[in-house]
Parts: sequence; structure tokens; C-alpha cells
Amino acid sequence: MSEDYRIHCQNIHRVQDMVVTEIRGYLKSMGKNIKEFNLLKITDDVNLQCALHREVQEEYKIVVEPEHLSARDSLNCDRKIVYDEIMMHVDNDRPGLFFIDGPGGTGKTFVYKALLAQVRSRGLIALATASSGAAANNMPGGRTAHSRLKIPINLNNNSMCKIKHQSGTAELIRSAKQIIWDEASMAKRQAIKAVDRTLQDIIGVRLPFGGKIMVMGGDFRQVFPVVKRGTRAQTVDSSFRMSPLWRVTKKMRLTINMRALNDSWFSDFLLIVGDGTEESIDENFIRIPDDMTIPFTSKENSIKELFNAIFPSIENSVCTLEYIASRAILSTRNESVDEIIDQMIDNFQGEEMVYYSFDEVEDDIHNFYPTEFLNSLNVSVLPPHKLRLKIGCPMILIQNIDPSRGLCNGTRLICKGFHRNSIDAEIAAGQHSGERVFLIRIPLSLFEDV
Repeated sequence: MSEDYRIHCQNIHRVQDMVVTEIRGYLKSMGKNIKEFNLLKITDDVNLQCALHREVQEEYKIVVEPEHLSARDSLNCDRKIVYDEIMMHVDNDRPGLFFIDGPGGTGKTFVYKALLAQVRSRGLIALATASSGAAANNMPGGRTAHSRLKIPINLNNNSMCKIKHQSGTAELIRSAKQIIWDEASMAKRQAIKAVDRTLQDIIGVRLPFGGKIMVMGGDFRQVFPVVKRGTRAQTVDSSFRMSPLWRVTKKMRLTINMRALNDSWFSDFLLIVGDGTEESIDENFIRIPDDMTIPFTSKENSIKELFNAIFPSIENSVCTLEYIASRAILSTRNESVDEIIDQMIDNFQGEEMVYYSFDEVEDDIHNFYPTEFLNSLNVSVLPPHKLRLKIGCPMILIQNIDPSRGLCNGTRLICKGFHRNSIDAEIAAGQHSGERVFLIRIPLSLFEDV
């Protein structure tokens, strides 16, 4: 890290201070304190004020794309009403709470991008968060809600987010004009209450979310928040509960005055609804058109035909970013995914690299869990024991490594090179598309209840 600074500065002590200061900034962005680590002390005042509010600087550095700034002109009538209503609160500096609800593909993310671009183009801060890393990566400057708002993992009805009043995150929240939270319907009720309680405390305003303009989005038709080994009552209790009063317009745009989280909280609720056009069978099924299916002959041949249909001429397009980023094969079970991946890797040309995990059990002095048994386990939240890679093959992250750089759960990458303990990769989609990153070996531990 010091080599870049040495080009512009010959004072070794000054270079040392600048490196430690940069490390401190990275640690602060990850919620850590440099005092927790045995590093060299800073001997000079190296841009201390800027380092304190690194989060604010990062938000101001987000580039507004022209296509997002002009997105309002492409909105249909219903979405323009949603956009104009929210922007009216921004223009008049009025607090507001909005929820945009609709199935996938109805344009929620498009509305978010238009709102973010408009607010940021005015020199204001708009925070983009989501309940999952993949959804956060779809928005410019997006971060997971747990990462950005420091939501604790273990929640109860009185939880608070881990944000100190003097921290950079607190200053960022105070400076934010608007906060967007995608897939909020997936978040637990206790998490939303914790954010509400924390923002009121940090901002010092006894209004919902401290008087900030909150835009929440999601789809209540999808899964409930996940409660491990929870009963139906516990799952319902953890969900984002509402008691809406509906008013339906002719175009199926629903404007709802709702009561949420507590009896004194009223707000505008804007709902986008999409309509299905596919003919149904027995009111429960739809028939998939023939041009969207591959006839089944045998398992091996069908997988091969599927691979050829999704990735044609893979030998000539292996290094093309657009080619890899625009294609994907989805499956319902991990076993099927492993079979498809093995066949896919075989079709790539070039040298193959195999990485193996180092599995162990803590405090297993009697060797009840031998290494061979641990290596045979295939846990969904951890990568496989044996990882095969070739140059140009697509990869996907299953952990949030560095959301600020686009390395979230669900981020798609392309393998560009191998090293003994790291992988050279290129981000294939999202705001950070085209950036080169290094994925290093990191220790991963399972919770006791996994």
C-alpha cells in the first residue's frame, strides 16, 4: 500500500502515517476500530477530519448516470405519480414514509434509480439499501441494510442499531435527504423497529425514522422473513405487519393510508400492481410455451442441450464480459447446480485450478469429526470443499465481503487469473461492472443453530 504514496512523498514517516490512516478508514467502513489491532500509531495529523467522515465522502463520489437522470421521462403514468409524490416531499423538505409494493418486473428498481439520480444530482445524499446483497447491487451505491444501518443479527423487540452518535455512519444518516430500502418486506419487524428507533435517537426528532424521507419497497407475495425452526405464529410475528385502509383507482393503482408499527403512525402507501396475461390451467398452473422449453431425452443429454442453448459458442466468447453477464442457469436444488457446474467447467478451454477448503471443528480433542467427514458436507451457506475454476468461467459470491465495492452475496464475477491463496476476478454486473478484484481465502464459521 505504501508504494503509491512513495511516488508523491519521500518522507518515510509521512508515508507510514498515510498508509495507517487509509487502513483506519477501511476499518471504520467495516465497523471496526484501528485501536483493536496492533498497528503502528499515527505520528502526524494526516487528513484526520476527512477520515472521520469517509462514509459521507463515498456517497458524494457516486457518479449519477445520465440514463438514470432521464429515467423519469420513461416512467408510465402510475410510476410517475409515485415518483412525483416522493419528489414533492424532497422539494418541500417534508418528512414522509412510502412503501412501493409489486411483483418482480413491475419496475420498482427503475423507480429507485430515478429517485436516487434526481436527489444526488442536486448535491444531496440519498442512501440506497436492500435486505439482500443482490438487490443492493442493482442500485447505484447500494449497500445491504445490515451493513449500512448496522442492524444487529440477533434481534428483539427493544433492539437498537450499533451506530455511535459521533461515528461516520451517524453523520451520513444525519446528512441523508432520502433513504431507500428495497426488499423491506423480507426484513423482520424487529429490524425495521430498530432502525426507526435508532434514527429517531441519532437525529433527535420524534417522528417515524427521525423525520427522514423513507422509501421502502418489496413484494408481500414472496416469502415471509425467515425464522429458523420457527412456528407459524413466530413467522407472522416477525413479518412487517400493517392495517391498511384501501382506496382503489380505475387503473389499479392503490393509494393506501396505512397504520404501521404503532397506532399513532400514519403515512402514504403507494402500491404498484402488475397483471398476468398468461392463460392458466385449473386456476393454479400455467403452460410454459414450447419455445421456452427443452424436450427431455435423458438427464445427461438434456443438461447438455440446456448448456448449449444458454451458452452457445462458449469457446469463442469465453472472455467477453457482456456474453457471460447476460446469461444464467437457475435451479431449485444445490445438487442440480453442482451437476450443471461440472459440465460447464468441462466445456471451458484452458488450464484448470482446483481449490480445497480447510475444514476443522473447534475444541474437537477426541476427533469425533474427522476431516474426511467434514469435507464431505455440502452446506448451503458455505462454498463446496472442492472448487474447480478455469479462466473466463463465471462465479457468484455467497457471502457479503465488501458491499461498498460491490462484493455482495449474489454478485456475479468472471475468473481472470489464479493465485495460490487468491483469485483474480472481474465484476460482471451492477454498478461496479468491469472492476478487477482479488478474492482471498477467509475463515468462515457456522452459527450453532445452522
